[in-house]
Amino acid sequence: MNKIRIPYYVVRNGRGYFQAKPAMKAIGIASRCLGPDGPAAWAEAHRLVEDWKRGAAGLPAVAERKSWPIGSIGYAWDRYRRTEAWKAKAEATRRKDWEWSWQFIAPIFGDVAPSTVQIEDIEALRGHILVSRGLHTANRLIKTWRALWNVMAAMGYCEAEADPSRIIRNTAPKGRSATWRPGELARIGKRAWRQGYKGLAAILAVCWDTQFAPGDVRSLKASQLIQDARGWFFETKRGKTGKDVIGTLSRRSSRVVAAYLKSLGAQPMRDAPLFRNRSGQPYSSDTLGDDFRDMRALEFPDDDRKLLDIRRTGAIEALAGQAEPGAMAMKMGNSIDKNRQLAETYLPNRAHTIRQVDQARLRGRRAIREDET
Repeated sequence: MNKIRIPYYVVRNGRGYFQAKPAMKAIGIASRCLGPDGPAAWAEAHRLVEDWKRGAAGLPAVAERKSWPIGSIGYAWDRYRRTEAWKAKAEATRRKDWEWSWQFIAPIFGDVAPSTVQIEDIEALRGHILVSRGLHTANRLIKTWRALWNVMAAMGYCEAEADPSRIIRNTAPKGRSATWRPGELARIGKRAWRQGYKGLAAILAVCWDTQFAPGDVRSLKASQLIQDARGWFFETKRGKTGKDVIGTLSRRSSRVVAAYLKSLGAQPMRDAPLFRNRSGQPYSSDTLGDDFRDMRALEFPDDDRKLLDIRRTGAIEALAGQAEPGAMAMKMGNSIDKNRQLAETYLPNRAHTIRQVDQARLRGRRAIREDET
């Protein structure tokens, strides 16, 4: 057990978590898992606390105090992070892709001009990350490097076609293929409700019907829940892409959400996160994942399927039910079709269109059951 007391640092299931307060989040310091509880996690927690203190005093963060040579990769990085283009990126994209990869890029390439980097240098870095961190991190590193190279080219520090990483075959990890059956999620939802995880039960119902990513469901507010003649639906934006999306609810899910709202005992504030954990706090990525794994273990021991697999399940059902690609893209808030702009132009009645995908999912579910039998 960790004997060191660090502000805003807690340990759950052997892993350290930094719990940022709202004022910290306002200056870009987010709650997150810092890895296994130990010296590395403690050092990172100390750094975040120091960044908070410096930010509150109007000073640059610890990670930003280094001065990079003009024209270097680090100098371009700092310039880019001050642009509106950077601010327009989703917070998760900045933190999980760009900043996560920069911690590996900066020590080796931060001080040098991009034109001095050779293919052997990039291969050596990728090889080290592949061995020490795995294929997923190595793949993400090269993707971020290539995106950063394009930024530096736009700034005039290098030629877009001269990226040495273009020779590397950036092998991606094998994609997940796991899916859920409706009854399985219903069992976990019922178990969660009985155990007092009512916010989780409501999130599962919403995830299943809307095909929203878990992070998008966590951010839903009472003001985004709308009712028309055919039922309830949410209007929001995807956190990852910023695209407008509508998430329709079935009668069953509407009943679950209504029961959850009633259980709160008070009318939720319109602009506050709607779904909360047992302590009454809004769900974070970590607490939602922890609660879901706990309830999944009770119903399906040794199962490793994830909340994100719900989104894939809905897409497979809809495709099996022959949903229109344009309607699918509209429902999922991505570019699953090849002509998103036309879909938005010629399918203006968005709630009606998305309910067509719901019906296609029902047809697909029946077809999948028939194939299995």
